[in-house]
Amino acid sequence: MGCGRVGATLALSLESQGHDVAVIDTNGSAFRRLGNSFEGKRVTGLGFDRDTLIEAGIEQAYAFAAVSNGDNSNILAARVARETYGVEHVVARIYDPGRAEIYQRLGIPTVGTVRWTADQMLRRLLPQGSVPEHTDPSGHVVIADVPINPSWVGRRISELESTSGARVAYVTRLGDGILPGADTVYQDGDLVHVITTRAELANVEQTLDDIPPVH
Repeated sequence: MGCGRVGATLALSLESQGHDVAVIDTNGSAFRRLGNSFEGKRVTGLGFDRDTLIEAGIEQAYAFAAVSNGDNSNILAARVARETYGVEHVVARIYDPGRAEIYQRLGIPTVGTVRWTADQMLRRLLPQGSVPEHTDPSGHVVIADVPINPSWVGRRISELESTSGARVAYVTRLGDGILPGADTVYQDGDLVHVITTRAELANVEQTLDDIPPVH
């Protein structure tokens, strides 16, 4: 939702990776930013209106990004996508940093404009193929924000490490970074940043995006 510079860049990036994309905007002329090569849907309407969302294909959607220029519209659309249509991977762009903590408590990851990039949005929308946040000079060791299966909620961070073979560098919780201790428990809405090798990153992602083992 939202076809400004950010939304158009995100839509084109997703389509270039082979995904089917639908873009919603209240202003039909905004779709010109997508160019003539964009093959996805262009839907004119409100991103939190159910008829508009259904026309865009929300009932089959894997992920939803709300990146319009209004905080209220973004969070409302994100909540409708999550709570009404059960879209698992949802993220909202938020201009007012004071609201971010509230929305994080609702279980919707938010990205503020100060630290916003298309890559950050992609990391939260797609389950695999995380873009490393940091790579050492040799290109061998990376830090990446990886998706975690909701079934891990309530498990210790140390268990994520022992199961995946990666180390957890830090956790972003309610917009704040924390260094996990031995008893730190993974909570709903946490963003987990792991240290691993580039070669093992895909395996780590696959392991943590799966249901944890039963002990």
